[in-house]
Amino acid sequence: MSLDTESEISALRRQVFSLLVALVVVSGTLTIYLYRQASMTGKDLEAIKPQATQLIGMFNQNQTMMINFVNQLAAYGNAHPDFRPVLQKYGIGVVPPPAK
Repeated sequence: MSLDTESEISALRRQVFSLLVALVVVSGTLTIYLYRQASMTGKDLEAIKPQATQLIGMFNQNQTMMINFVNQLAAYGNAHPDFRPVLQKYGIGVVPPPAK
């Protein structure tokens, strides 16, 4: 091999080494960033959990009233056909009256 070829190989080795060091630094930085994000998200989740538990409890308490209200709307839709499109728009099923 000539001196020129050896210098090119040496330059390529230095470049590959530099790129590997840069890759390790970028990978480490990304790992640290993602770890911090995960730990902050966990802390946020723990802070919000009591509020979410309270909200779910209130929903469960009021669920029977909401179902009753929807049933009353469906009954009103059965009695008033002109109101049925509004109920259908919001996905409230109205049972059509039996055919005579």
